[in-house]
Amino acid sequence: MITGAATLAGVLGWPVRHSRSPLLHNFWLDRHGIDGAYVPLPVAPEHFAAAVHGLRAAGFRGANVTIPHKEAALAICTKVDHTARRAGAVNTLLFTGESIIGTNTDGAGFIANLRAHGVEPAAGPALILGAGGAARAIAAALLERAVPVSIANRSLDRAHALARELPGSRVLYWQERHAALADHALLVNATAAGLHRSEPLDQDFTRAGRDVAVADIVYVPLMTKLLTDAAAHGLRTVGGLGMLMHQAVPGFAQWFGVTPVVDQEVFDFVASDIPPS
Repeated sequence: MITGAATLAGVLGWPVRHSRSPLLHNFWLDRHGIDGAYVPLPVAPEHFAAAVHGLRAAGFRGANVTIPHKEAALAICTKVDHTARRAGAVNTLLFTGESIIGTNTDGAGFIANLRAHGVEPAAGPALILGAGGAARAIAAALLERAVPVSIANRSLDRAHALARELPGSRVLYWQERHAALADHALLVNATAAGLHRSEPLDQDFTRAGRDVAVADIVYVPLMTKLLTDAAAHGLRTVGGLGMLMHQAVPGFAQWFGVTPVVDQEVFDFVASDIPPS
């Protein structure tokens, strides 16, 4: 039940019907008995700025931002923190008075998800597959923790462009990703490859050391082919759904005044209709 005094937040995207954020946030609202609501906000790119200002004017406390609005969100903010500047994108907005404050919690959410699975990112170099927004946020978070980062992407130019923006990272040719596992402790799929009904990511694990961990940002299905293949080689795996949950914690805390917990109950609730593999 919500009242006229309810605290409001939501997720801006185009499209946004696939987002699991409303399930997650409203679960937490119910768990904590908070008078509030979190709603999907489908907004076309040409209307993004007007929608953000409208939400602020309407009394929303803030919003998450997903594809394709993260870079536009960075531009519209009156203030952004270092996570957003380094990631080159905003995924969380907080409205305070006339201000629009932006941050990026993707990298921190990724790190928290690793640690929830018993994987310490500082254990060794990380090989990131992809050079888009997710790859940038994850690479920035790892570099901030002094983890050496290698980037491999099908488009070499995009990989070099990302590496130039993130000093301390290096570029590998896409075809080098197989042999390079011998020199890395963490492999991260930061592409959409493996998403349900899309072409899976083909990765050879024969040269991977026994201590290599494999993380995927894709969470539909819960166990992508990449993770299944890694597990078959005895490697530790980290699915993407936990990243979505952990990156949501700071925004919920800012908007609703309670820091929620990512536990098995909420994971099972949000994952209930996601194909396992």
